[in-house]
Amino acid sequence: MRLQEKAKQVGFEWERKEQVWEKVEEESRELREAVADGDQNKIEDEFGDLVFSLINYARFLHIDAENALERTNKKFISRFTGMEQKALAAGRNLNEMTLEEMDAIWNAIKQQQQ
Repeated sequence: MRLQEKAKQVGFEWERKEQVWEKVEEESRELREAVADGDQNKIEDEFGDLVFSLINYARFLHIDAENALERTNKKFISRFTGMEQKALAAGRNLNEMTLEEMDAIWNAIKQQQQ
């Protein structure tokens, strides 16, 4: 049984999705603070807390977080492959391009896919 489902069964659950989002924002702030402090263990802890909170928020939105991540991975692969193809069509390799040039191609591909 998933941890969050078990907690829900005993009543350890937020009532509204807005409350969950506030927790996401709190965890995000805590992660940024940990990054600023540079404590790698604290960064990892806070990152985990943020991911956990986001997964809980996904549940409140009635979406499957794992499926959402898989869709994002597929979208990334498609766009990155498209970047490689556009660069090659222009006679270039991605490793020869600046981040700004690659980002421009990325955004063009993103617009085409929407």
